[in-house]
Amino acid sequence: MAEASRIFHTALLPTLHQTPSLRKRSSHTISIQRTSPAIVRCTISTSSDTSSKAPTGPQPIPWGCEIDSVENAAALQKWLTDSGLPAQKMEIKKVDVGERGLVANNNIRKGEKLLFVPPSLVISADSEWTFPEAGDVLKRYNVPDWPLIATYLISEASLMKSSRWSNYISALPRQPYSLLYWTRAELDRYLEASQIRERAIERINNVTGTYNDLRARIFSKHPNLFPEEVRLPSLDGRVALVPWADMLNHSCDVETFLDYDKSTKGVVFTTDRPYQPGEQVFISYGRKSNGELLLSYGFVPRQGTNPRDSVELPLMLKKSDKCYEQKVEALKKHGLSASQCFPLQVTGWPLELIAYAYLAVSPPSMSGKFEEMASAASNKNSSNKEIKYPELEEQALQFVLDSCESSISKYTKFLQASGSMDLDITSPKQLNRKVFLKQLAVDLCNSEQRILFRAQYILRRKLRDMRRGELKALRVQGVKAGCHGGE
Repeated sequence: MAEASRIFHTALLPTLHQTPSLRKRSSHTISIQRTSPAIVRCTISTSSDTSSKAPTGPQPIPWGCEIDSVENAAALQKWLTDSGLPAQKMEIKKVDVGERGLVANNNIRKGEKLLFVPPSLVISADSEWTFPEAGDVLKRYNVPDWPLIATYLISEASLMKSSRWSNYISALPRQPYSLLYWTRAELDRYLEASQIRERAIERINNVTGTYNDLRARIFSKHPNLFPEEVRLPSLDGRVALVPWADMLNHSCDVETFLDYDKSTKGVVFTTDRPYQPGEQVFISYGRKSNGELLLSYGFVPRQGTNPRDSVELPLMLKKSDKCYEQKVEALKKHGLSASQCFPLQVTGWPLELIAYAYLAVSPPSMSGKFEEMASAASNKNSSNKEIKYPELEEQALQFVLDSCESSISKYTKFLQASGSMDLDITSPKQLNRKVFLKQLAVDLCNSEQRILFRAQYILRRKLRDMRRGELKALRVQGVKAGCHGGE
């Protein structure tokens, strides 16, 4: 689908820095109870449970639209134009990549600046609240920008059509597929083989922690101003949402990002290629792996199309190692643990991975080198240089290969079972969601397993060549010994 919630890490909006983030806008059903002009009580659920139950409280109001709807998106475009968005060379249409997106309606040159969304149409921490008391309290407590903006949107959503942002809110997708909105059961069932599952659980826990912190510090102390239940996506840094720009979809082939143009005082991006009328226009959401794109934005690029794709390979010290405790202590000094993940790409792996492998296989006689190995295994050390221990090379590569093949077997098990999974769903709407989530998981696992297969091939070849070389050396030594014996 075509939503791209633009997130900028910046000190102030006039100095926006290019850091695109969420692709697929997180949307929810919101239950609203307005008890006075200054009180908004909401309940937001990110769960996919749509079981029908008799309503016992405030009735939900619609939030967002179907992911392929262009009707609400067209209303958004009209409102933006009426509110000061300059004439555009793009329009919202249904597209093959992303359900809906921005399509060129004029010739667009390479290097041309587009968008020019003015600051007045950007939602930031400095946006004016319809209920200013709530905004003042959040700012007084120094709430980070992203949860502040999320609460701002909830407040505006409660106003429905009377909010100036109603056209924007109604154009957001109702059905998010980011891993933040998968249930724990869905994560466990579909992503058991992938390390991105752990990242998703960690992110969800951060979300929950952020909300609990806000509830304890602020919401509970100001019940007349804040929602009873709010689930806030928490991201570090200063953020801003840019309506219209978030209709742009991601392409792995594109290197252009959103930025703030000081001369025109608007959010822009500069094209890195020309576009003909009717072609979809893309930007980049960052140099991310397929797993990271699924985690934050809810989509997986077609296999083999993402040059930055990677897979996390877990490595683990053996508890039976005589030097286990000593090695763990060395790792802790550099922010690492006995179980660590390292990224593999089709093109290879980081130096830190091999350094960790050296440490994992090193014997007690090399205890004096544990600190050096642990330091080299940490990417926090900017002065890291490649370390080599020829006497450990074969063991280290075999250690990585064993870990690689263990991961491959997990992916194979999931992919073989995925065709026969009983979805146990009776609702057609839920069936569509489950089928789609399952397909996303299959696509991700195929792309990550492909990288593991490549690493397996390289490791096996290195070990084969190494062992052939050792065998050849032994044969030469044997021949020489025989010659000397004959003398």
